[in-house]
Amino acid sequence: MSAYEEYKREIYRIGWRIQYKARKVRAREFPLFDNHTIDHNFTAASDTKIWIQDLLSELPSQGSTIISKLYLQDMTENEVAKELHLSQQAVNKWKKKMIQILSQTASF
Repeated sequence: MSAYEEYKREIYRIGWRIQYKARKVRAREFPLFDNHTIDHNFTAASDTKIWIQDLLSELPSQGSTIISKLYLQDMTENEVAKELHLSQQAVNKWKKKMIQILSQTASF
């Protein structure tokens, strides 16, 4: 096997690993309104979106932005971190904190 073929094969493997990791991240950080999960009932979907917007408006602005980008805009934690100039760990902590606040708010 020539050096060219070895490098080509290794680059292919690296690309495959990157795609695989991206799929795993997307599966773990799934969007709230995935096209496959939306009910075809327009009224119910609209009511749900309004309810979610009301819940998000009760969060601090930074937390609301992070949750919106992660779940409504289908971005990964890494993408949000880069856009907001934060670390991925900071985005993860904000996400966990905001989900905890949302679960307390929604349960009342």
